[in-house]
Amino acid sequence: MKKGVLTASIFLVFLLQGCMYPSQEKSENEIPYEDQIQNVQEAVDSFQEESGGLLPIKTLDENTPIYQKYLIDFSKIKPRYIDQLPGNAYENGGVFQYLLLDVEEDPTVHIFDLRIAEEIRSLQIKIQANRGIPFEAALGGKYYSINFEKLGYKEDPTVQSPFTNKELPIIADGSGTIYVDYLTDLYQIAQENEINLETIELEDVRGILHEESSFVPAYSPVYEVNQDNEITYSSS
Repeated sequence: MKKGVLTASIFLVFLLQGCMYPSQEKSENEIPYEDQIQNVQEAVDSFQEESGGLLPIKTLDENTPIYQKYLIDFSKIKPRYIDQLPGNAYENGGVFQYLLLDVEEDPTVHIFDLRIAEEIRSLQIKIQANRGIPFEAALGGKYYSINFEKLGYKEDPTVQSPFTNKELPIIADGSGTIYVDYLTDLYQIAQENEINLETIELEDVRGILHEESSFVPAYSPVYEVNQDNEITYSSS
Protein backbone atom coordinates (compact mmCIF):
# COMPACT_ATOMS: atom_id res chain seq x y z
CA MET A 1 0.00 0.00 0.00
CA LYS A 2 1.46 3.32 -1.05
CA LYS A 3 0.54 5.14 2.13
CA GLY A 4 2.20 2.50 4.28
CA VAL A 5 5.39 2.62 2.23
CA LEU A 6 5.48 6.41 2.48
CA THR A 7 5.05 6.51 6.25
CA ALA A 8 7.59 3.73 6.76
CA SER A 9 10.26 5.59 4.82
CA ILE A 10 9.43 8.84 6.59
CA PHE A 11 9.88 7.31 9.99
CA LEU A 12 13.06 5.43 9.21
CA VAL A 13 14.73 8.77 8.53
CA PHE A 14 12.96 10.41 11.47
CA LEU A 15 14.16 7.81 13.95
CA LEU A 16 17.72 8.02 12.71
CA GLN A 17 17.69 11.80 13.00
CA GLY A 18 16.04 11.73 16.43
CA CYS A 19 18.81 9.64 17.94
CA MET A 20 21.26 12.48 17.32
CA TYR A 21 19.35 15.11 19.31
CA PRO A 22 19.76 15.76 23.05
CA SER A 23 16.58 15.01 25.03
CA GLN A 24 15.80 18.68 25.66
CA GLU A 25 16.20 19.54 21.99
CA LYS A 26 14.07 16.58 20.94
CA SER A 27 11.37 17.75 23.36
CA GLU A 28 11.34 21.18 21.74
CA ASN A 29 10.95 19.52 18.34
CA GLU A 30 7.72 17.94 19.55
CA ILE A 31 5.90 21.22 20.32
CA PRO A 32 3.60 22.76 17.66
CA TYR A 33 4.80 26.34 17.97
CA GLU A 34 2.30 28.76 16.41
CA ASP A 35 5.00 31.28 15.52
CA GLN A 36 6.83 28.66 13.44
CA ILE A 37 3.61 27.79 11.63
CA GLN A 38 3.00 31.49 10.97
CA ASN A 39 6.53 31.94 9.60
CA VAL A 40 5.93 29.10 7.14
CA GLN A 41 2.57 30.64 6.19
CA GLU A 42 4.24 33.95 5.38
CA ALA A 43 6.88 32.17 3.31
CA VAL A 44 4.22 30.25 1.37
CA ASP A 45 2.26 33.46 0.73
CA SER A 46 5.37 35.24 -0.56
CA PHE A 47 6.31 32.31 -2.79
CA GLN A 48 2.82 32.14 -4.26
CA GLU A 49 2.72 35.87 -4.92
CA GLU A 50 6.08 35.95 -6.68
CA SER A 51 5.54 32.73 -8.63
CA GLY A 52 2.27 33.78 -10.18
CA GLY A 53 0.08 31.53 -8.09
CA LEU A 54 2.21 28.40 -7.80
CA LEU A 55 2.57 26.68 -4.45
CA PRO A 56 5.71 25.21 -2.82
CA ILE A 57 4.38 21.67 -2.52
CA LYS A 58 5.64 18.18 -3.28
CA THR A 59 4.16 16.09 -6.06
CA LEU A 60 2.31 13.11 -4.61
CA ASP A 61 -0.08 10.53 -6.01
CA GLU A 62 -3.47 11.98 -6.93
CA ASN A 63 -5.16 9.47 -4.63
CA THR A 64 -3.22 10.60 -1.56
CA PRO A 65 -5.69 11.45 1.27
CA ILE A 66 -6.39 15.18 1.51
CA TYR A 67 -4.77 15.55 4.94
CA GLN A 68 -1.46 14.19 3.67
CA LYS A 69 -1.64 15.38 0.07
CA TYR A 70 -0.18 18.88 -0.24
CA LEU A 71 3.07 18.55 1.70
CA ILE A 72 5.21 21.68 1.76
CA ASP A 73 8.50 21.42 -0.12
CA PHE A 74 10.83 23.48 2.05
CA SER A 75 13.55 23.41 -0.60
CA LYS A 76 11.38 25.81 -2.62
CA ILE A 77 11.07 28.43 0.10
CA LYS A 78 14.40 28.22 1.94
CA PRO A 79 16.46 30.38 2.15
CA ARG A 80 14.76 33.01 -0.01
CA TYR A 81 11.44 33.13 1.83
CA ILE A 82 12.36 31.62 5.17
CA ASP A 83 15.72 31.76 6.95
CA GLN A 84 15.59 28.35 8.58
CA LEU A 85 13.30 25.38 8.79
CA PRO A 86 11.00 25.08 11.81
CA GLY A 87 12.71 23.04 14.50
CA ASN A 88 9.62 20.87 14.83
CA ALA A 89 9.40 20.05 11.11
CA TYR A 90 10.15 16.49 10.02
CA GLU A 91 12.74 17.80 7.58
CA ASN A 92 14.61 19.30 10.54
CA GLY A 93 14.37 16.33 12.88
CA GLY A 94 10.98 17.24 14.35
CA VAL A 95 7.80 15.22 14.50
CA PHE A 96 5.45 17.38 12.45
CA GLN A 97 4.76 17.31 8.74
CA TYR A 98 3.81 20.70 7.29
CA LEU A 99 1.14 20.78 4.60
CA LEU A 100 -1.43 23.01 2.94
CA LEU A 101 -5.22 22.92 2.92
CA ASP A 102 -7.67 24.85 0.75
CA VAL A 103 -5.04 25.12 -1.99
CA GLU A 104 -7.49 26.49 -4.56
CA GLU A 105 -9.00 29.36 -2.58
CA ASP A 106 -6.87 30.16 0.47
CA PRO A 107 -3.75 27.98 0.91
CA THR A 108 -3.35 27.59 4.64
CA VAL A 109 -0.50 25.94 6.54
CA HIS A 110 -1.38 23.07 8.86
CA ILE A 111 0.53 20.24 10.48
CA PHE A 112 0.05 16.62 11.45
CA ASP A 113 1.94 14.54 13.98
CA LEU A 114 4.09 11.85 12.39
CA ARG A 115 3.94 9.77 15.56
CA ILE A 116 0.38 8.97 14.51
CA ALA A 117 1.77 7.73 11.21
CA GLU A 118 4.19 5.50 13.09
CA GLU A 119 1.38 3.94 15.12
CA ILE A 120 -0.58 3.30 11.93
CA ARG A 121 2.49 1.78 10.26
CA SER A 122 3.16 -0.49 13.23
CA LEU A 123 -0.40 -1.77 13.21
CA GLN A 124 -0.36 -2.32 9.47
CA ILE A 125 2.74 -4.51 9.82
CA LYS A 126 1.02 -6.62 12.49
CA ILE A 127 -2.02 -7.01 10.29
CA GLN A 128 0.08 -8.12 7.35
CA ALA A 129 1.85 -10.63 9.57
CA ASN A 130 -1.56 -11.87 10.71
CA ARG A 131 -2.57 -12.36 7.06
CA GLY A 132 -5.68 -10.35 7.51
CA ILE A 133 -7.47 -8.06 9.88
CA PRO A 134 -9.68 -9.50 12.63
CA PHE A 135 -12.82 -7.39 12.40
CA GLU A 136 -14.94 -7.12 15.52
CA ALA A 137 -18.08 -5.09 14.85
CA ALA A 138 -19.56 -3.00 12.05
CA LEU A 139 -19.50 0.72 12.88
CA GLY A 140 -21.40 2.01 9.89
CA GLY A 141 -20.51 2.75 6.32
CA LYS A 142 -17.54 0.63 5.36
CA TYR A 143 -15.80 0.80 8.74
CA TYR A 144 -15.25 -1.74 11.51
CA SER A 145 -13.77 -1.99 14.97
CA ILE A 146 -10.79 -4.32 15.36
CA ASN A 147 -10.29 -7.31 17.64
CA PHE A 148 -6.85 -6.36 18.88
CA GLU A 149 -6.61 -9.34 21.19
CA LYS A 150 -6.31 -11.55 18.12
CA LEU A 151 -3.37 -9.39 17.03
CA GLY A 152 -1.58 -10.04 20.31
CA TYR A 153 -2.50 -6.85 22.18
CA LYS A 154 -3.44 -6.98 25.87
CA GLU A 155 -5.08 -3.56 25.54
CA ASP A 156 -6.51 -1.82 22.51
CA PRO A 157 -3.99 0.70 21.12
CA THR A 158 -5.07 4.31 20.92
CA VAL A 159 -3.76 7.58 19.51
CA GLN A 160 -3.76 10.86 21.42
CA SER A 161 -5.92 13.47 19.74
CA PRO A 162 -4.14 16.71 18.79
CA PHE A 163 -7.50 18.50 19.19
CA THR A 164 -8.81 17.32 22.56
CA ASN A 165 -5.85 15.33 23.97
CA LYS A 166 -8.20 12.38 24.43
CA GLU A 167 -7.20 8.87 23.49
CA LEU A 168 -8.83 7.93 20.18
CA PRO A 169 -9.61 4.40 18.99
CA ILE A 170 -8.22 2.85 15.84
CA ILE A 171 -10.55 1.30 13.28
CA ALA A 172 -10.36 -0.20 9.79
CA ASP A 173 -12.30 -0.36 6.57
CA GLY A 174 -13.29 -3.53 4.77
CA SER A 175 -10.08 -3.59 2.75
CA GLY A 176 -7.92 -3.58 5.89
CA THR A 177 -6.77 0.05 5.79
CA ILE A 178 -6.23 1.49 9.28
CA TYR A 179 -7.68 4.80 10.49
CA VAL A 180 -7.81 6.94 13.62
CA ASP A 181 -11.43 7.45 14.68
CA TYR A 182 -12.07 11.15 15.41
CA LEU A 183 -15.81 10.72 15.94
CA THR A 184 -15.80 11.77 19.62
CA ASP A 185 -13.59 14.75 18.75
CA LEU A 186 -16.08 15.87 16.11
CA TYR A 187 -18.97 15.82 18.58
CA GLN A 188 -16.95 17.58 21.28
CA ILE A 189 -15.69 20.35 19.00
CA ALA A 190 -19.15 20.81 17.50
CA GLN A 191 -20.65 21.16 20.98
CA GLU A 192 -17.96 23.49 22.30
CA ASN A 193 -18.32 25.77 19.28
CA GLU A 194 -22.13 25.53 19.22
CA ILE A 195 -22.10 24.19 15.68
CA ASN A 196 -25.56 23.28 14.45
CA LEU A 197 -25.12 20.03 12.55
CA GLU A 198 -28.50 20.55 10.91
CA THR A 199 -27.26 23.64 9.07
CA ILE A 200 -23.60 22.77 8.63
CA GLU A 201 -22.38 23.78 5.15
CA LEU A 202 -19.01 22.04 5.11
CA GLU A 203 -18.58 19.53 2.28
CA ASP A 204 -16.38 17.46 4.58
CA VAL A 205 -17.54 17.44 8.20
CA ARG A 206 -13.94 16.87 9.31
CA GLY A 207 -13.43 20.57 8.61
CA ILE A 208 -14.95 21.19 12.06
CA LEU A 209 -11.67 20.01 13.53
CA HIS A 210 -9.17 22.10 11.59
CA GLU A 211 -11.15 25.31 11.10
CA GLU A 212 -9.85 26.66 14.43
CA SER A 213 -6.72 24.50 14.73
CA SER A 214 -3.34 24.20 13.08
CA PHE A 215 -3.69 20.42 13.13
CA VAL A 216 -5.46 18.20 10.63
CA PRO A 217 -7.18 14.86 11.37
CA ALA A 218 -4.59 12.75 9.60
CA TYR A 219 -5.42 9.12 8.81
CA SER A 220 -9.10 9.72 9.50
CA PRO A 221 -12.08 8.05 7.84
CA VAL A 222 -14.64 10.21 6.06
CA TYR A 223 -17.67 11.26 8.09
CA GLU A 224 -21.04 12.68 7.14
CA VAL A 225 -24.12 14.12 8.83
CA ASN A 226 -27.16 11.87 8.37
CA GLN A 227 -30.85 12.75 8.21
CA ASP A 228 -31.08 12.61 12.00
CA ASN A 229 -28.30 15.23 12.27
CA GLU A 230 -25.86 12.67 13.64
CA ILE A 231 -22.23 12.40 12.58
CA THR A 232 -21.73 8.98 11.04
CA TYR A 233 -19.16 7.11 9.02
CA SER A 234 -19.43 7.74 5.30
CA SER A 235 -20.29 4.80 3.07
CA SER A 236 -18.52 6.31 0.05
